[in-house]
Amino acid sequence: MPHRMASPPQRETGTSTPCEVPPDALTALALPALADLDEHQASGRTCVWGGERLTIESAVDLGEQTDPAGRVCFLRACRKHAGNAAHRALMEHAPSCEQCTDNAGGCDLGRVLLRLIRDGRR
Repeated sequence: MPHRMASPPQRETGTSTPCEVPPDALTALALPALADLDEHQASGRTCVWGGERLTIESAVDLGEQTDPAGRVCFLRACRKHAGNAAHRALMEHAPSCEQCTDNAGGCDLGRVLLRLIRDGRR
């Protein structure tokens, strides 16, 4: 069944706004367990996967979530790790997605994952 989601926000070249991931794509990225994140990762100051310090320019916004203990987490990742997670997600998603196998640009989830992969290579 094709995935339907809102188009991701477009990012202008040269702006300092963080790259954002639509909520529907987050499940495909296999985020780390919220309970395992340290204070810096949970607050969005460092990458949820690698722990690198983040800036507005380097961050991918993964949204706000609440862990099992009730702590509100503002998740962000560096572009490299978000791109790696998107690559793994696309390799799992694409073979079973009719739209991806027919036309990679025809699947909203596939387009979001491809954008994250490209951004991760910058």
